[in-house]
Amino acid sequence: MTDREPESTRKHVSWFVGAFYNGTDDQTQRFVAEGIWENGYTDRHLDLVRSMRPGDKIAIKSSYVRKNDLPFDSRGLSVSVMAVKAVGVVSENMGDGRLIKVNWEKQQPIREWYFYTNRGTIWRVLPEDWMSEGLIAFAFDGKPQDIDRFRNAPNWRERFGAAVSAERRFGWTKFYEALADKLLLFRDKRPKLISGIQEISKRVEGLGHLGDDQYVDGGTGFVRDICPFTTMGLFNRGTTESNRKIIATQLARFLEVDEPVPNSFEGIPILNNQNSWFFGFEKDRQSDHIDALWDVFAACIKFADTEDEDARREFIKTFDSANGRRGVGWNLTVGLYWVRPWSFLSLDHVSQAYITERLGITIGLNGPKKRCNAIDYLAVMDILGARFKETSYPVHSFPDLSVEAFEYKSPAASSLAKDRNADQNSDDVIAEVAPESALIAPYTVDDILEEGCFLDSAGILQVLDRLREKKNLILQGPPGTGKTWLAKRLAFALIGQRDESKVRVVQFHPNLSYEDFVRGWRPSGEGKLALVDGVFMEVIKAASKDSSAHVVVIEEINRGNPAQIFGELLTLLEAGKRSPRDALELCYPDPDGVHRAVHIPKNVYVVGTMNIADRSLALVDLALRRRFAFYDLKPNLADSWRNWMVRRCNVDPILVPEIERRIVALNGHIAADARLGEQFCIGHSYVTPSDPLENGATQKWFRQVVATEIGPLLREYWFDAPEESRKACERLLQGW
Repeated sequence: MTDREPESTRKHVSWFVGAFYNGTDDQTQRFVAEGIWENGYTDRHLDLVRSMRPGDKIAIKSSYVRKNDLPFDSRGLSVSVMAVKAVGVVSENMGDGRLIKVNWEKQQPIREWYFYTNRGTIWRVLPEDWMSEGLIAFAFDGKPQDIDRFRNAPNWRERFGAAVSAERRFGWTKFYEALADKLLLFRDKRPKLISGIQEISKRVEGLGHLGDDQYVDGGTGFVRDICPFTTMGLFNRGTTESNRKIIATQLARFLEVDEPVPNSFEGIPILNNQNSWFFGFEKDRQSDHIDALWDVFAACIKFADTEDEDARREFIKTFDSANGRRGVGWNLTVGLYWVRPWSFLSLDHVSQAYITERLGITIGLNGPKKRCNAIDYLAVMDILGARFKETSYPVHSFPDLSVEAFEYKSPAASSLAKDRNADQNSDDVIAEVAPESALIAPYTVDDILEEGCFLDSAGILQVLDRLREKKNLILQGPPGTGKTWLAKRLAFALIGQRDESKVRVVQFHPNLSYEDFVRGWRPSGEGKLALVDGVFMEVIKAASKDSSAHVVVIEEINRGNPAQIFGELLTLLEAGKRSPRDALELCYPDPDGVHRAVHIPKNVYVVGTMNIADRSLALVDLALRRRFAFYDLKPNLADSWRNWMVRRCNVDPILVPEIERRIVALNGHIAADARLGEQFCIGHSYVTPSDPLENGATQKWFRQVVATEIGPLLREYWFDAPEESRKACERLLQGW
C-alpha cells in the first residue's frame, strides 16, 4: 500500500453543509451576506470544521424528500432531493471548529440534485466514484445531473429504474409504508384502533390470538391496548397467503389506506404464530411498554423520511428504550423493516446468517440479552448502505438482502427456521418464510464440459491442478475465448459444489483502490465514515471459519493496479506464505480500532482473467506474475465446438464448417499482421449463440454477429487502415 498523501499535497475537498439552526431557522442569506459559514453546534462536528482548508469548495445544501413534481417518473415513491442554494470557496478557517470564511456565490435559481444525498449538517465529498464526481461537477461546475444513470444504479434500480415493470419485485413496499403512515395517526387514538381491529376479528379468521390477554384485575379478554408492530403483524404471521391478504385488506380499509394490497409478499419475514405480540400480558408488562413501541415506531418513520441528525438521535433513544422488554428482541428490527423496508434492515435469523456468513459483516451484540443495541444496528446499516452502491455487491437494498437471505443455504439458518416454534417463551419470536434449504449439488469437470466448455477434460484438470498448487491463477487470451465464463466454473469445480456463497466476483478498473478491495473508510449516512471490509477481506474472514475452498474471481485483473489494490496482501498471496506466522498488519485497523495481523488462509484461491489484446493495459507487475500461474486460452473451433453448435445451438450443420473456415481464415490473417498478432484473434464466443437459433436463421444470425460485434472490433484493430477491416468483413460474408 502506498504511503498516505501528506497534508502539503492534500487535494481540495468538497463540502456540502447545512444552514438551518434549530431545525427551522435558515441562515443562508446571512452566511452569504457576511461571507462566512458557521457550525450551529457547540459540541458536534468541531473536528470536521477544523479540517476544512482554504481552497476547498463548499456548498450550502438543503435536503428533503418529495414524491411529486419531479423531472422523472418516481412511480409515486419518495425520492431524496438536495437543493444547492449557494456555492463558494473556503478562504480562511478560524480554527475553533465553528467558523470559516467563504467567498460565496448564491445560486439563482436554486438547483436540485436527486438520489445521492445526505442530510447531515456536514458532508465531506471526495471524487472517489462516478456518483461523487457527478455531484461535484453539478454543484460547482454547473453540469447537469445524469438522472437516468442514478435511477438505474444498483441501489435505486428496483424502485426507479427505467426498465422496471409494473410487476416490480418489491411492489408490496408501497402498501406497507402507506399503512404505517396511516397507523401513526392512531398513536393517540388507540381505543378507536382497538375497536376497529376487534370488529375485523369478528368477520375474519386468524385474529383470535388477540382475545387471550390477561388483565391487571384478573380478568381475560381482547387486548385493551396494542402497539403498531403487533398491528402490522396481524397480516404478517404464519398463515396462508390468502388469509394474509384478507386481513391486510380489512385493516387497510379501516385505516383508509389507498394503496392496493400486494399480490406477493416476497422478502417479508413473518412472526411466530404462537408468540406474535410485541408485549406481554397486561398484568405483567410495564406501564410504558406499549408507549415505548409507539415512540420507536414514530421515530423510525421520521428518521427514514428525513435522516437528519436529530431524527437519528431520537431513533437511537427510542430503540434502546423499547429494546429488551418482554416480547421485544430481534423482532423489533423486523417491525422496522415492515414500516420502512427501503430504510431499515430486518435482523431475523436467516438475515443474520446471511449478513455474517455470506457478507462477512459482524453484528454488534452490545444490547440486552446478547442482542444488538441501536448503535450496533445502525452500524450494520451504514456499512450495507455504502456497499449497496457497488455493482458487484451481492445485494443492493434491504428488500433484496431479505430475499437473498431466505434463499441462502446456511445450516445454521436452516436449523433455526425449522425449529422456529421450539422456544415459545423466548422474546426472540421471529419465524421466517424461507424455503427449505436444499442440498447444494456437486459440481465437477464433467459439469464444465456439459455446460459448453470446448477444452477437453485433461485440459481442465491441468488448469485445476495448477490452481490447487499455486493458489492463484490467471486465464489469459484474446477476446471471446471464454475467460470469465470458465473462471467461475473452475471455482465451482475446485469447491466441488455450485456454491455461490463461496465465490466472489470483482472487476478491476483504474479507479479501484485498496480501500475498495481490502479495507477502508467509506461514506455512510449523516456524513460519517464507516470502516468497511472490501471483498478480499470478506473472503479471508469467511475462509477462516471453515475449511472448504473460497474463491475470488477477478475480471480484467490488469485493468487496475494490482500492487496498489492488494497492498501488503500481495506478499501474502504467495502459496508459501499462507500461514499465521507470515501475517501482516493492514493499513487500517479492525472496526474496534485494534491492528490485528492478517494472513491469507490456504483455502483462499484467486482466479483472474486478462485480455492480452488490450493495448491500453500496462504489463503486469513482475511481483504479481511470480505469485500467479498463467493459462492461455485460444480460439477453439474444434470438434467439441462443432457438436455444441449443432446439438445445443440449432445451427445449420451444413453451415457450421463454413463458419469455422471463415473465422479460422480471419484469425490467420490477424496473426500474420505484424501490427496485431495471435493475441488479437477472434474467440469462439463471438460465433457461439447464447440461445438456440430458430430453424433456418443461421445465415441471418451470422450476418448480425459480423455487423454488430466482429466488424466494430476489426475497425478498432485496423483503426489506421479502414480498408483492411472492410475487406475482412467482406470476406466473412462473401456469398452470404
